[in-house]
Amino acid sequence: MDASDAKPSNMLETMARLGYSARGLTYLMVGGLAALAAMGSGGDVTGSKGALQSFLSQPMGWVFLGIVGVGLLFFAAWRILQATTDADCGDMSGSKAVTKRAICVVSGLVYFGLGWWAITLALGFASGGSGDSGAKGWTAWLLSQPFGPWLVAAAGITIAGVGVRYAWKAFNEDFSEDLRGEPSAWLGTLGTVGYAARSIVFVLIGIFLMVAGYQSDPSNAEGLGGALRSLQEQPYGWILLGLTALGLAAFGAFNLSRGIYGKIHMSEPDLA
Repeated sequence: MDASDAKPSNMLETMARLGYSARGLTYLMVGGLAALAAMGSGGDVTGSKGALQSFLSQPMGWVFLGIVGVGLLFFAAWRILQATTDADCGDMSGSKAVTKRAICVVSGLVYFGLGWWAITLALGFASGGSGDSGAKGWTAWLLSQPFGPWLVAAAGITIAGVGVRYAWKAFNEDFSEDLRGEPSAWLGTLGTVGYAARSIVFVLIGIFLMVAGYQSDPSNAEGLGGALRSLQEQPYGWILLGLTALGLAAFGAFNLSRGIYGKIHMSEPDLA
C-alpha cells in the first residue's frame, strides 16, 4: 500500500475531523457576522478572536467556546503532523515541499495560540481581544528587533505570496477530491469559493504589513478583521465585504464538510 493511502488510527482520525470542524465553525462565524454587517443586519466585522468571543453572549456559550478551542488545538496538532509526516497532504516532495511544510507549521502555531486563548477565555482566565490588536503587538515587537522594518516587510511579502498561492489553488485544484461519498461533487465547490476569499484577505494583510514595515509604524498592521474592514470602507464596500464574507463562510462550510466527509490519510515519513 502506498504511504499516502495509509489510514490513520481512530484517535488521529477523530482528532483531524474535530480539528477541521472547529476551524470550519470559526470561519463560518467570521463570514456570517461580516455578511450580516454588510447587509446592515447587526453583524460585526471582526477576526477569528472576535467571532469566537461572540459565543460568550449565548446561553452556555462558554461550554461551546471551550469545545471549539479544544478542536482548534486538535487542528494545530494535525497541522504539525502534516508538516512532519505528510499526513493528508499527498506527496510533499520536490522544490515546493519546504514551502508547504513551513505553511503547515506556521498554521499549526497560529491555531494552537487561538485554541489555547479560546479555552482560557471560556474558563475565565483570559480577557477578550481582537486579532488586529495581536497583529499590531507582534508587528511592534518585530519592528524593535535589528532590521525590524525589513523583517516586517518580508513577513508581509510572504503572507501576500501565500494569498497568491491560495488564488492559484482556488482555480486549479479539484477540492471534491478531498471528500468522499455523494456530497463531494457540490461541497468541493465551497473549497474553490473559500480559497478565493482567503486569497483576498491574505493579500490585504500582507500589504498592510509591507506598509507597516516601510513606515516603521505598527498601527498600519491589520489582521483578518482589519482586512475585512478595509473592504467595507471602499466605494460599494458593502458589496465587496458581503462577497468576501460569503466566501469565508463557504471556506468554513468546506472545512466542516472535510470534518464529516473528508478523506483522512496518514503518510509515513520517508526515512531512507
